[in-house]
Amino acid sequence: MAHRRRKDDRQLTFLAPEDAALLQLVRENLRLLAELRVGYRSVAHGEPNAHQVRSPQDVADLLAPEMEMLAQEQLRVILLDTRNRVLDVVMIYQGNVGSAVVRMAELFREAIVANAPAVILVHNHPSGDPEASQDDVRITKDAAQAAKLLSIDLLDHVILGHGRHVSLKERGVL
Repeated sequence: MAHRRRKDDRQLTFLAPEDAALLQLVRENLRLLAELRVGYRSVAHGEPNAHQVRSPQDVADLLAPEMEMLAQEQLRVILLDTRNRVLDVVMIYQGNVGSAVVRMAELFREAIVANAPAVILVHNHPSGDPEASQDDVRITKDAAQAAKLLSIDLLDHVILGHGRHVSLKERGVL
């Protein structure tokens, strides 16, 4: 094990150099994600350029640049105010190439904490094909039931592919 003091953060570390490099990469990614999150929260500060979601295309415009080329499936929840302005976008799960396990309590936790009256679910398909699977439909129906019990409006579930998206609301699932 390496035992050294780093100049940049003056913390004592017992990590091998390659592990320390990986840890630094994780820290940098978390910093970048925090910066993105601040942008999503612009409406909370009354900024006039806050994103407003009026359609599945608005969801795709907001998140596809980040999500459509990911190697792993991610499920995010867009928290919305009463005018469908974005309060926050929260990553709930990161799965593997083909799936993400979903627990309803975790899906709505941030919406409850933020007192968000409405949400939109968004996930990507790393294959590039945004067509809904049977699991996607099941999760959407389960989420709709949970949202109803919590008095939160589930407005849509949008699946992002490579340059395309599918709205489960438009497909009649919601």
